[in-house]
Amino acid sequence: MTLAIPPAEVDFSDPGAPASPIYGDVYHARAGALAQSRHVFLGGSGLPGRWHGRDRFVVLETGFGLGNNFLATWDAWRQDPARCRRLVFVSLEKHPLRREDLARAHAAQPLSELAAQLLERWPPLTSGLHSLAFEGGRVELLLGLGDARELLRELVLQADAFYLDGFAPSRNPELWDDYLLKGLARHAAPGATAATWSISRPMRRALTAAGFEVGLAPGFADKPEMTVAQFAPRHTPQRPAGREPLAPQAREAVILGAGLAGAACAWALAREGVACTVVDALAAPAQASSGNPAGLFHGTVNPDDGPHARFNRAAALATQRAVAELGLAHQPGLLRLETRLAHGDMHGAAGYVQPLTAADASALAGRALGQPCWFYPGGGALPPPAYVQALLAASGATVRLGTAVARLREDDGGWSLLDAAGGVIAHAPLLVLAGGHAQRPLLGELAADLVTQRGQLSHVPQAPWCPAVPIAGDGYAIADGLGGVWCGATAQDDDADPDLRDADHAENLARYARLAGLAAPPTAPLAGRVGWRLTTPDRLPLIGGLAAHGPLAEQLRLQPRRPGLVVCTAFGSRGIGWAALAGQLVAAMALGGPRPLAADLLDAVDPLRFALRRQRRPPR
Repeated sequence: MTLAIPPAEVDFSDPGAPASPIYGDVYHARAGALAQSRHVFLGGSGLPGRWHGRDRFVVLETGFGLGNNFLATWDAWRQDPARCRRLVFVSLEKHPLRREDLARAHAAQPLSELAAQLLERWPPLTSGLHSLAFEGGRVELLLGLGDARELLRELVLQADAFYLDGFAPSRNPELWDDYLLKGLARHAAPGATAATWSISRPMRRALTAAGFEVGLAPGFADKPEMTVAQFAPRHTPQRPAGREPLAPQAREAVILGAGLAGAACAWALAREGVACTVVDALAAPAQASSGNPAGLFHGTVNPDDGPHARFNRAAALATQRAVAELGLAHQPGLLRLETRLAHGDMHGAAGYVQPLTAADASALAGRALGQPCWFYPGGGALPPPAYVQALLAASGATVRLGTAVARLREDDGGWSLLDAAGGVIAHAPLLVLAGGHAQRPLLGELAADLVTQRGQLSHVPQAPWCPAVPIAGDGYAIADGLGGVWCGATAQDDDADPDLRDADHAENLARYARLAGLAAPPTAPLAGRVGWRLTTPDRLPLIGGLAAHGPLAEQLRLQPRRPGLVVCTAFGSRGIGWAALAGQLVAAMALGGPRPLAADLLDAVDPLRFALRRQRRPPR
C-alpha cells in the first residue's frame, strides 16, 4: 500500500538550525530561516515586483521542508498593494513533517498568524497533491507529497518562478541532478526564473542544459554567492494540446445545472474572479439527484492504491476542506465495514483513514458490528441541498431557475444556450455542462457511454438503532437526529419509474438489518425518495473538455479541445464527495491554473477516454 508517506524525523536540539538525521543536514541557515527565504528565493526571483499586474503567479518549489519559503512568499504577497490577484505556491516534499513537529518548528515564528493557518490546514500525510486554500482562495498551497521525480512527471502547470531548495547536493543529489532539473524545465512558463542558495557546478550545468541562462548573485549570510537563472530555451517547448486552457481569458461563465456539480464549479470559478450564472430547468437548486435528504462522503482504500483510490482520496480530502471552510453542519466521521483489512504501512495516514478492529468499530458505532472497519475521520454525512446552497451563496452566482435549455450553439467568442424556439437564454465565453441525467441530450456522443440509474432510499422514523456515526458497507445508515434513520440505496439501470416501491424498501431495510445485526428488518411505516444517477462504466466522473473537430488523437493529452466548453458530470452516487474537487478541476482546466490532480488521474476522468479506448481496439 502506498497511500501513506514516511514523515520527516527532525532534530530540534539546536533551536536555531533544526536538522534532518536522515540527510545529515540543517533545514535552514543559522542566520535565520525567513531572512534566507527573503534574500535567496524572493530576491533571487525578482519578487514581489515580477507579480505586479499579474492575474496569477505560480511558484514551484522542490522541497517544502519547514515551510518557511511559503510563509515568506505569502507574507510578501500580503504586504504588497500591487500584488497579483492569485498566488499559487506548488511545493514537493518526500518527507513532510508531522503536525506536532510543524507546530514545534514554528513555535517562535515571527509570522505566527500565517504559521497557525498553515498548521490548521496541514493535511494527512498521504501521497499525491493537496490543495490548501488561504485568503479566501486567493492564495493556494498545492502541496505534493511523495518523490519529487515522480511528482514532476505528473504535474500539469506552468511555473513563473522555481525555488530550488532542499538538503545540500552532496547530501541529497537526486534533488539537484540533470533528470530533475530537466523535469522542472518542462513546467517553465516563458521568462520563468530559478533561484537557489547552492552554487554547485553540476547543478548549474544541468540548469544550462535544461534551457536556463545561469548566473551568480550575492549570497546569504556566510555564503558569498548564490545561483539565479532565467528560462531562455533555444526552442519553445511544445505543450500538449489536451492540456491547454479552454477559456484562459474568461471573466464570465454560464453553468448548466444547479446541483452539487454546478454549485461547486460556480464556487471554484468565483475564486478565480469569474462571474457565474447558473441555469437550471427545475424550480429550485438541488432538486434532481442532489436533492436527497442525506448522503455520505468518504474516500476508499485498495491494496495497490490505484486510480480509483487516489481519485477518491483527493476528492474526499477536498470535500473535508470545503465543508470546514463553508462552516457546513454535518455528521463527522464515517465507518465502512470490511471483511478483511490489509493495513499496510499507514505512517501518517491516520488523519485520512484508520483501520479499526471489530471491537473498536463497535464502540464507535454504538452497536456490535462483528466486522473490522475503515474509519474515515474526515468523512461523514450531510444533506446535499444544504451543501449546494452554501456553495452557491459563497460563489455569489446569479441563479436562473425554471429555464429549460434545448440546445447549445458555439458562437464567436463563446457559447449560447438556446430555448426550444431558438431564443438565446444566456451567452458566455465559458460554458460548463454540470447537470445530471436530464442533460444527456446535450452531451452528444458522450451520452452513449453513460447509464441513467434509478435509486431509492428509505426512511425508518423510529429506528431500532441509530448509528453514532454514519456507517456504510452493503448499503448505509445515517441517523436523522430525530430517532430515525435514512438507509439505502437501491440501483437499477435504465429504470424511469418515479414511484416508491415496496420491494425497494424491503431491499434497503434488509441491508440496514445486516449493518445493525438485527434478526429481522424493521416493519415501521416508511417514507423515502427516488432519484436518478448518471454513471459511467468505470465508475469515475466525466471532467474535462470535448474533442475539437477532426479525428481523435492517439493520446488524450494530445487531443485538441473545443474552446470555452467543459463537461463536469456523471457523479453516480458520489456527488457529495466529488463535487469540491471537480469544481477545482473545472476552474483549472478552463483558466490554465495548476491542476490539483496528477496527469494520470486527469486522463482517468477525461470525457474522451471511452472514445479513445474504442479507437484503440483492433477491428474484429
